[in-house]
Amino acid sequence: METRTDVESASASDIEAAGEKLQTARDEIARVVFGQSQVVEETLITLLAGGHALLVGVPGLAKTRLVETLGQVLGLSEKRIQFTPDLMPADIVGSEVMEEEESGRRNFRFIKGPVFCQLLMADEINRASPRTQSALLQAMQEHHVTVAGQRYDLPHPFHVLATQNPIEQEGTYPLPEAQLDRFLMQINVDYPDREAERQILLETTGAQEYKPVETLSAGDLESFQRLVRRLPVGEKIVDAILGLVRSARPGPDADDFIQDAIAWGPGPRASQALTLGVRARALMDGRLAPSLDDVRALAEPVLRHRMALTFAARADGHSLDSVIGRLIAGMVA
Repeated sequence: METRTDVESASASDIEAAGEKLQTARDEIARVVFGQSQVVEETLITLLAGGHALLVGVPGLAKTRLVETLGQVLGLSEKRIQFTPDLMPADIVGSEVMEEEESGRRNFRFIKGPVFCQLLMADEINRASPRTQSALLQAMQEHHVTVAGQRYDLPHPFHVLATQNPIEQEGTYPLPEAQLDRFLMQINVDYPDREAERQILLETTGAQEYKPVETLSAGDLESFQRLVRRLPVGEKIVDAILGLVRSARPGPDADDFIQDAIAWGPGPRASQALTLGVRARALMDGRLAPSLDDVRALAEPVLRHRMALTFAARADGHSLDSVIGRLIAGMVA
């Protein structure tokens, strides 16, 4: 049985064509970003689902390069903001300046900030003050900014890829849980393997570097985002998503391990994110509907920033990914 959805609009030919175009885009990105195929896949899934991603990794793992390459390959206007403690909200959204005409008349003119783009990299977002973080996160949620009582709509599509450095936490302002929940996924960026790092050395230290070409457009991306929402989701997948998310919450119905290990668990937005994510993953592969394997593959990036371990669990050496892995293993096959 399938959930009620506009199935007839999501024809097999549309899905197959979208999958082929997205595979071409993935191949083009892979010619520039080496050894991070899972990161690339999860980031593309986030964009297809219409969401924003938080990239967590130590410096030098091609996070900035990934965002630049995505902008070039997907045909999106992209900008980058380096977050610092003295960054102000106006440095992100823009501000009004007073101008004087030749007649002597004065008026205000709005100068748009870097948030007015289609793909924004918020580099080291946790180094800015909570006030500045909130200005960006409000724009992410509402897709517009308000300055001096005037509303200014952001371009479409609009996506934020924020980065965080898991080390050197001194002088940072960790994102509150309510703001972390605005990110569709937290994508962990790990070190490349030996062969990928060898390829990085050879490809990036020569006289010339490969320049990626545009394979999609902003219009294509918006079309795929609409197609994602029309993909049918089986009742079995819906039940698996609900069961997985609800099993991650402490409470009277939780088993003893979760009750002791989890301080707080994911809310309904996690179920929404996982449902959109599995649809987007199916579309990337040219499949007509998501499967349980999609749920298992995306559970960690969707849930890991929406729950927290208790002090006792951390002391016992547990990690969020290991706890989520245990929940995944308990899913009904």
